[in-house]
Amino acid sequence: MFIVTKLWISNYGYEKAKKSIDDSLKKLQSSYIDLLLLHQPFGDYYGAYRAMEEAYKQGKLRAIGVSNFYPDRYVDLCNFAEVVPAVNQVETHVFNQQKTAREYMKKYGTQIMAWGPFAEGKNNMFKNETLVSIGEKYGKSSAQTALRFLVQEGIVVIPKSVKKERMEQNINIFDFKLTDDEIGRIRSLDLGHSLFFSHQDPQTVEMIINLPR
Repeated sequence: MFIVTKLWISNYGYEKAKKSIDDSLKKLQSSYIDLLLLHQPFGDYYGAYRAMEEAYKQGKLRAIGVSNFYPDRYVDLCNFAEVVPAVNQVETHVFNQQKTAREYMKKYGTQIMAWGPFAEGKNNMFKNETLVSIGEKYGKSSAQTALRFLVQEGIVVIPKSVKKERMEQNINIFDFKLTDDEIGRIRSLDLGHSLFFSHQDPQTVEMIINLPR
């Protein structure tokens, strides 16, 4: 078991975050959390991160990180934090490969983690000709090919499924390796932008900070 949870905006700020961490430990019936992430880069995330750093030093958290932090806010946090985020969980898939973000995460020593590695099927991903044709060579699906690409690019993936057979397929990606040419073909699918929403769009920010707590 590897326990991961997040702090939501309503629990940001030093004091609120301290309480939220302890509440999470009680709910999880655990003396520690393997990885705690800030869910969004809005509100008093600096105060929350200070509380996370403190809990990390106390052994309550084995690793701390962030989620949805674009390069600008990520770099800012790294330069004023005592503990560099271990993970930055961001939208990452073949159509949004986060090339610039990955350069800065590598510079500061943070591991990228992909949420939405299947792009939730957007852009007709599961029938994409490039992914399908490459997958056929190895007897793999387009989804498995996409996951294998991300893994070979050094990206941690967290695919979501409620079906056992698809969970098995998602883990069955370590018995083949894409060639440099195939990696290049998949890299060319990158559109360089989100297929969902931008955290730098004012309307998106208003939507997120006003979500029910």
